[in-house]
Amino acid sequence: MRLLLTSSCALALAGCAAGPPPEIATPVPVLPDEFLFAPSAQTGNALAALLPASDPAYETLAAQALAGSPTLGEALARIDQARAGADRAGAERLPNIGANGSVTGQRTNPAQFGGALPPGASFDTEQIAYSANLTARWDPDIFGTLRAQERAALARVDAATASARGVRNALLAEIAASVIDWRTLDARRSAIENDITAAEELARLAKVREEAGIAPGFDRVRAEGAANASRSRLAALESERARLIGRLVTLTAQGGAQVRSALALGTADDGLPVPPTTLPSALLANRPDVAAAAANLAAQDAELAAAARSRFPNFSLSGIVGLLAFSPGDLFDEDSIVGTLAATVAGPLLDFGRIEAEIGAAAAGKRAAFEAYRGAVFTALGDAEGAYGLVAAAYREAAAAAAEAASLQRAASLAETRQRAGLADFLTVLEARRAADASGERAAAALGRAKRARVLLWQALGGDTQPIMRSTSQ
Repeated sequence: MRLLLTSSCALALAGCAAGPPPEIATPVPVLPDEFLFAPSAQTGNALAALLPASDPAYETLAAQALAGSPTLGEALARIDQARAGADRAGAERLPNIGANGSVTGQRTNPAQFGGALPPGASFDTEQIAYSANLTARWDPDIFGTLRAQERAALARVDAATASARGVRNALLAEIAASVIDWRTLDARRSAIENDITAAEELARLAKVREEAGIAPGFDRVRAEGAANASRSRLAALESERARLIGRLVTLTAQGGAQVRSALALGTADDGLPVPPTTLPSALLANRPDVAAAAANLAAQDAELAAAARSRFPNFSLSGIVGLLAFSPGDLFDEDSIVGTLAATVAGPLLDFGRIEAEIGAAAAGKRAAFEAYRGAVFTALGDAEGAYGLVAAAYREAAAAAAEAASLQRAASLAETRQRAGLADFLTVLEARRAADASGERAAAALGRAKRARVLLWQALGGDTQPIMRSTSQ
């Protein structure tokens, strides 16, 4: 006992002499008080209002994606994997209790004793032993190594959960953008069809004038050329539709027919809702990538603590209680009860820098995790600033494009009216119509970009902040 206590004290002093783990400064990044491009007036709109939530196609496709997306399923599995690691780390702090049983046969050669046995002494050269044992081992974790490892594992669960939330937000944003693009294609098609109708009417009038001998055939050819140009633009939209369906098939894990039927559902135009105002500091709590980086930093801090505490002695208690007999009938006799109780202590004396190298690697890992956290914070700040600016610019573009389309369409209508009254020639009408062509399509495309910019802002500000919930199909 005196030797055990002396060894324990020596190992404890050797560990204490190594000193505390290195201090790695991790200050919270300093953020501006407000966003540069955010709306100056406070609005009561919720962040979710930036998504086309009232569109039945978005609602259907989003539900299908959350239920069966392979990407989201993989992210949820990562959470389960991290949670299993945390359960294992927590279980390491509890006693390990086991049981075993054995039957051992042994045959002994009498010659191994070096000669004849004394008179009257004999032993059985063949022996069978029967045993059953209950074992227990426990590490009291005096210096907290196991507790630090458990904290690291729990932080990994938080990181995996935040990453899964980021995957879900990216999935919903991609679906919302695709649905908006599909509706924009519908609006562009309607505008192009109006251009075709107007060009065909001009071609018909030019043909009538040509047959009446009051206009050259060149007017009819130019009008038909304008109609054909519009038909070409209309045909080009189909390739964009095919691309969108293919993208939604990937996102929702549904077939092309199911995606097409969902997109055929009725639509609801939410207009352009005013984006909500928020503070840059809210990104620290709302952005999934920032939360994941913060959790990874906490995990690296706990792993550094665990590595530093490996310099201290390791204590463990173990015991065995069981039965040992040499015939089955004697197995439960009182004399068959055997047991062992042990207390051990072990620690490093001369490891030639192995533990210090592990501590140095853990310290470097914490520094890298802190820089990754800073990078995530300023990436989030940049995304939000850019998204606010894009929303404002896209709104101005959409308003200007709508005003342009209205002016050009009115000019074309006035030119036709003047031509019917004999105040303008056909060439003036044709030029006015050519200028108005594609203005409606440009206005529809600009409106689609303005709606898409709001989806980008939704994702930049953190998206859906609700906790991850496993769907019934998963």
